[in-house]
Amino acid sequence: MDLFFWEVARASGLAAYVALCIAVLTGLAPRTQALGFLATNRAVRALHDWSPWIGLPAAITHVVALVLDATARISLVDLGVPFQTSYGQLAIGLGTISLDLVVIVIVTTWLRRALSNSWWQWMHRLSYVGFVTMFLHAILSGTDLASPVIAGLSWAAAIAIGYYSLERAGRSLAVAKARA
Repeated sequence: MDLFFWEVARASGLAAYVALCIAVLTGLAPRTQALGFLATNRAVRALHDWSPWIGLPAAITHVVALVLDATARISLVDLGVPFQTSYGQLAIGLGTISLDLVVIVIVTTWLRRALSNSWWQWMHRLSYVGFVTMFLHAILSGTDLASPVIAGLSWAAAIAIGYYSLERAGRSLAVAKARA
């Protein structure tokens, strides 16, 4: 039975990772100089808006499967408190942080109308940190990254997100410097 839970955990973890990559890329790329023309594309906007609704249930399935897997030895406390597991503390702790951050981003998006725009933007930027922690979690504990196809796609997504994040940050700094 543990093999079943392990396979469910692998598949759902990979699905959550893909959904978060899509959400971050489709939110970030249209706000860059190179891909700014995508900002008005409805399909890109729909991908950004709906991919977290695939990622969150996949992440929850991933966590539930690992809790039910006796070999994984993940407790309910480990789901909320990072770095408490008896093994792989860093890798699993990063996964815990990633899930917590993704939940914060989704909840604050639900509450967007009740929040000031600047506060919501700061909360929404946590998705970058959530991606980094999920990527590191996958690198450090994900057995599927042994596949060259999955590893290549994972690194390509990480490089694209890193590049577009730096481009956007650099442009924001240039605008701030010009205002000063």
